[in-house]
Amino acid sequence: MPELVVLDTCVLISNVLRQGILRLAAHGCFRPVWSEVIGDEWRRNTARLWGVPAEEIAAQWQTLQSQFPHANLGDVSQYKQGLERSDPKDWHVIAAARKALVSSAHARVTIVTRNIRDFHRGELYHLGLGLMDPDQFLVRCYADYPREITEMLVEAPSYLVTPERGPEPLQTILKRESLFRLNKLCVAVQ
Repeated sequence: MPELVVLDTCVLISNVLRQGILRLAAHGCFRPVWSEVIGDEWRRNTARLWGVPAEEIAAQWQTLQSQFPHANLGDVSQYKQGLERSDPKDWHVIAAARKALVSSAHARVTIVTRNIRDFHRGELYHLGLGLMDPDQFLVRCYADYPREITEMLVEAPSYLVTPERGPEPLQTILKRESLFRLNKLCVAVQ
């Protein structure tokens, strides 16, 4: 299990993933990491996608900074140097992971993203970085932290109720979020 996990913007935008993964981080399963660029992308895209005023989104981002004061690595641009094989629009994510690796010697650092294809695994391997999609990551969390992830999954339907959808069964939520392996695992242990 990685000690430091870079959460890409696409993971943070999902209420299910953000709230669930950060609940695990709050229980000490790992330390979340992001950068100013990830924060800027999150604030800009979330305000647009959710139709929420920018001030409200900025306040939510500030709450995340307070909850995880060591997560934001700030400016990571110098760590883009030498990157070639991954998609340039995601170099900032790799740069955050590289800075996390330098800042915490001997820590295992993994990027969690829905955009796996934009990252060149060989390039990341040579940099000493891991890569997982959210489903892989949560299944790995289940193996290493079964109590914490079980609690997160039990609570998930209650904190994800929306006026548009109302309460939903956990399996519906997991399938909608493309967490198919985690869903199968949950069904198998019930």
